[in-house]
Amino acid sequence: MARALASHGKRTKHQSRAREHSREHEAPRTPELPELDRLIHERMRLGIVSALATNDSLSFNDLKRVLKTTDGNLSVHARKLEEAEYISCVKFFEGRVPRTEYRLTAKGRAALAEYLDQMEEWIRVTREQ
Repeated sequence: MARALASHGKRTKHQSRAREHSREHEAPRTPELPELDRLIHERMRLGIVSALATNDSLSFNDLKRVLKTTDGNLSVHARKLEEAEYISCVKFFEGRVPRTEYRLTAKGRAALAEYLDQMEEWIRVTREQ
């Protein structure tokens, strides 16, 4: 008799439990989020690009001081940004003192603007949840 009822739109206890179990294990809904620029997303590189976006140029020592980092760390991250043409680097002497100066390129400024738009979208979607 239970089978006859089940076939006419009524569920057996086993069918109800199976349905509840499948709901518990459904994949969570994830909103469509923009892909972030991994080159900028790293904390130190984001700091470099952001500092340069608010200054015409900064010396190596200025960036090191602002970002509170070591020579080696700054050098590695600046080189990655330079290879991507997000920043430019000019080396020169002031008297006998060597100086390294960085500037944000147009490509770097556009990449930062896009990254900020993407982060704002992430924030908007997260707040809606």
